[in-house]
Amino acid sequence: MAKCTVGPYGHPSGKIGTVVFYMLNGQPVCRLIGRPGKPSLKQKSNRQAMSVTMDLVTPLADFINVSFKLEAEGTVRNPHNLATSYNKKHALMGEYPDIKVDYTKVILSNGALEMAEDFKISKMEEGISLSWNPESFRNGANDDILMVAISHPSHKRASSYLNASKRSDGSCFIPLYEESLLKEQMEIYVCFKSANEKMISDSAYVGNLNGQEESRAEIAEKEKYKAFKARFDLVAADYLKKRTGLEPGVIGTKAFRTLAAEYHALKEKLEHLPGKPS
Repeated sequence: MAKCTVGPYGHPSGKIGTVVFYMLNGQPVCRLIGRPGKPSLKQKSNRQAMSVTMDLVTPLADFINVSFKLEAEGTVRNPHNLATSYNKKHALMGEYPDIKVDYTKVILSNGALEMAEDFKISKMEEGISLSWNPESFRNGANDDILMVAISHPSHKRASSYLNASKRSDGSCFIPLYEESLLKEQMEIYVCFKSANEKMISDSAYVGNLNGQEESRAEIAEKEKYKAFKARFDLVAADYLKKRTGLEPGVIGTKAFRTLAAEYHALKEKLEHLPGKPS
């Protein structure tokens, strides 16, 4: 560790290359960055939370750059910073290693402009139909502009429509020509911005189309159930065959008692094991 005297640009602060500059007991010092050790569970959890958040917000950059523009103005933060911070804090659920997005809690804008009511969505042959009550507002205007964001999690993509319709229209059609996008998970969000772009509403979650992808934990549970079920089927067939007397002379033997014990243990476990097909 070395002391860092005042340079032409003052005291540096933070990391520069492999060197960190900081204050220690009132003195500016610098040190080399050490080799990272094994990450703790908390570090692993934080890293996964950040990764999941990035997968959510990065494809939505076009939407976010407009929806968080007003809130970011006059601060040292940018729209991407705001979206990342809000959603990492409020829109994640689960524990490491199965942290995932709670799409109903995603935040894509904050503002005082009023949101419309009675949003409805339906999937059409080449896109999505949106409708709302065009008269459900007090502090907005008929020419407020609807913005629509559609997250496609399975593709790590998003579709952004920054001028989808006017508030007074009460409905709009969002074209999606890629068949794969129409058939897989979609999460739909909306907000309104004023025609002069000086006001914006809070974002609203309109809903999901095509259901949600299974998490890694859910997939693992189904695989585990499948393996147990396959073993149970083999044991059950053998046990029931011998128990019904098709192979006389085996009931009462140690081998049969062992088989019976495994049969009942597997049966009991399967009744309470998660991952059972619905």
